[in-house]
Amino acid sequence: MTSTTEPTEPLSVEQLSATTLLRFATAGSVDDGKSTLVGRLLHDSKSVLTDQLEAVERVSASRGQDAPDLALLTDGLRAEREQGITIDVAYRYFATARRRFILADTPGHVQYTRNMVTGASTADLAVVLVDARNGVIEQTRRHAAVAALLRVPHVVLAVNKMDLVDYQEPVFAAIAEEFTAYASELGVPEITAIPISALAGDNVVEASANMDWYGGPTVLEHLETVPVSHDLAHCHARLPVQYVIRPQTAEHPDYRGYAGQIAAGTFRVGSEVTVLPSGRTSKIAGIDLLGKPVDVAWTPQSVTLLLEDDIDISRGDLIVPSKDAPPTTQDVEATVCHVADQPLTVGHRVLLKHGTRTVKAIVKDIPSRLTLDDLSLHPHPGRLVANDIGRVKIRTAEPLPLDSYADSRRTGAFILIDPADGTTLTAGMVGESFASPEPVKDEGDDDGWDF
Repeated sequence: MTSTTEPTEPLSVEQLSATTLLRFATAGSVDDGKSTLVGRLLHDSKSVLTDQLEAVERVSASRGQDAPDLALLTDGLRAEREQGITIDVAYRYFATARRRFILADTPGHVQYTRNMVTGASTADLAVVLVDARNGVIEQTRRHAAVAALLRVPHVVLAVNKMDLVDYQEPVFAAIAEEFTAYASELGVPEITAIPISALAGDNVVEASANMDWYGGPTVLEHLETVPVSHDLAHCHARLPVQYVIRPQTAEHPDYRGYAGQIAAGTFRVGSEVTVLPSGRTSKIAGIDLLGKPVDVAWTPQSVTLLLEDDIDISRGDLIVPSKDAPPTTQDVEATVCHVADQPLTVGHRVLLKHGTRTVKAIVKDIPSRLTLDDLSLHPHPGRLVANDIGRVKIRTAEPLPLDSYADSRRTGAFILIDPADGTTLTAGMVGESFASPEPVKDEGDDDGWDF
């Protein structure tokens, strides 16, 4: 590979606004070549600044390497690992003429499962890396399980280091078949397998001359063309109220608007809506977008809704179509990933944040903990520790309008917060999942609970 990459003209604001946005996460075991893949993707798509590339070339030359070590483009995070510093998800932004990308570069170690959950929670696609020499291993199955739990719509299996197995098609085919069967059993809706060599650049951005038996897309081609028809604009319409606007000025004496970012779906002037959890109804009298009235608005636009009736609405309320309102409940059952070092225990008093609403809650039960190695369920563990995935039952002080996570990844998700210091304890997904245990009969009633 040559080290001369001519910078391309940056995309204009108009070009960027015309392209769609794809959020994707990468996951791979240690030494599977994830850093090299990310570096190759950025380099070959000409998304690396000249000074960054020059720095990589200098370090690579000082190590006696003939070509730039593209893994160095992501080595900042690796250095943190070596020094024992707390690891977080590294987000990288780049764009091509066809699409904009937000890449969540997640650590692959089992003890950082919570980090993959963070990165993949908003992802439209997950790239799971596998070493062609090792095939599907336990960590690969963990990554597939997390992608399934988070209902990531698209998964790419990148079988890396094909150059080290002489680009043999049977090696790739066997790995692809095993992974596809496993991920499909978990409920992953779409799986695309691509044979690559991140080090040599095969099938990352440019098609490989060494694998003429493969007729599918390169990694970048797939990222640029994968459909985003699952867009939230087609989901149940939901607007969590963030702020009530009342200027009370001479120009706007009676203006009362309810501002927020549309979490899902589409709102139209004249539609009948319900405010939850109160259940009051009204009709949309107007929609303000960027200071101008519009007839229709959709996710993820930030808007202000004006209603025909003067009703009591405050931050934390949820505005929904009257004919498509979610149920409200104080009893929440969910699959959760515990992300804090402090354990989550039965009887734990927490704050539950759903959308813009935060309420007091108590952990009533932890029916099971999931073992990702073999997807077995450990019943009634009593607590969840960092990186654990399990089922919980929570009682809230106030009713909440909750969608199932299977229906909406935005309004079916919540977090649990430590009321003492504001630490995020747990990420939750409402409803059933493949990790759901058999129904567990409660042995007691609600006596002793505050609500």
